[in-house]
Parts: sequence; C-alpha cells; structure tokens
Amino acid sequence: MRIGLFVTCLVDMMRPEIGFSTLKLLESNGCEVVVPDLQTCCGQPAYNSGDRQSARALAEKFLREFEGFEYVVIPSGSCGGMIKTHYPDLFSDDPDLRARMSQLAPRIFELTDFLVSVLKISTLPSSFKGHVTYHDSCCGLRELGVQAQPRALLGQLPDLQLTEMKDSTVCCGFGGAFAIKYGNISSAIVDEKCANIHDSGADAVVLGDLGCMLNIEGRLRRTGDEKTRVLHVAQVLAGDC
Repeated sequence: MRIGLFVTCLVDMMRPEIGFSTLKLLESNGCEVVVPDLQTCCGQPAYNSGDRQSARALAEKFLREFEGFEYVVIPSGSCGGMIKTHYPDLFSDDPDLRARMSQLAPRIFELTDFLVSVLKISTLPSSFKGHVTYHDSCCGLRELGVQAQPRALLGQLPDLQLTEMKDSTVCCGFGGAFAIKYGNISSAIVDEKCANIHDSGADAVVLGDLGCMLNIEGRLRRTGDEKTRVLHVAQVLAGDC
C-alpha cells in the first residue's frame, strides 16, 4: 500500500517529531510511505482570509503532487478538512480539476481515521502509561467525522486511562486567524478548555491537530501549568512520548 504523507506546515516547522511518529505508525503496519519533497501549505490561511487565488494555486499544487498515491494520510483534522471539504469549492469553475479532486477525495484520510477505517489495526508500537483526556479539534470532528477513531485506538493501550473532559468537542479558541483577530475572546475560550482539562484529573491532554496543541499548551504554560503534558495522538500511539 503506497501512501502519500502530507506532513502539514505546523508539523514541519514546529513539531517534526509528530511527522516521524506518523511515519512509524504507518510503516509498522506495512505501508510504503512517500513524503513529496515539494509539498507546502494546504492553503487554509489564504482561503479563510478570502484570498482564493493563492488558495487555488496551493490546491492545484497539492492535487498534482498527491493524486498518484493509493491513499493520502494527514496527521491533522484542520488540513484534512480544508482539503476534503473546501477544495471542491475552489475548483467549482473547472470541471477537470473538480473531477480529479472527486476521484482523490475518498482516498484522503486523517491519520486516526486511516488507522481504524482502512488499516483496521489491532496492535500498536506503544507502551504508553498514563492518565489522559482527549480534545476534539473542530475541523477533524465537524468536517471529517473524527471522534470515535482516536478513542478506539487509545483504548488498545492497556496502561492508558482515558477520562473524558467536560465539553471535549468545544473549540479551544485557536481557529487560525481567529486567535489573532479576536485575542480576548480566544483567550477566554482556551481558559475554559484548560479548566476542563484540569478538572478531568488527567496528567496529559491528547489531540489530533497541532493548531489546538500549540494553543492549549501555550495557555497552560503562560498560566503557570508546567506539568500537564500536551501530546499529539500520533506520539501516544507510536510510543514516542
């Protein structure tokens, strides 16, 4: 099975170890993984800012680089949601691009969805031990339907205790440019998320989107919490934390 791995900008620049954990998970389950050298952004920042021209150029670039793979795997609900949900809109005026995207879209998966729905894995290269809670990213949940999949995988780790926090499906306040344009509102939202994490009693919060990860971890540290770990689900499943 030949997989194209879309690493994402934030993983590449901020947390490359998540990319290596993703690679480990896929290769340990028999996948041939290819990381196209020239991949860049999915175009979400431009799209959300109304710059359709730039977003369209990046969407076409993605299509050229990834349409030849059997599957495309993305360790991010946000980027996955942009590609699967919004690229058809960007290609709405071009029948050829729209048709090519419609052929590729069913083969594009968020990481945990791919592990559960396609590979149907039952063993993981992880001996993680600890008490965690899970945060559902907005795009992964609402655009891709990712919710049960990461919990099913975490449930395979015998020494992992998962406690659901209050309002796990509520936004963390990041929202890309939202956190910059509406800083005070974003801070209030993430403060509620951090309080719910603390109230769960967990030692770590696990999630599947690096934007949420950076936002939550940043707020925890700025408010004096140096103990609560913030982990990408790929790191936990791969045993890299």
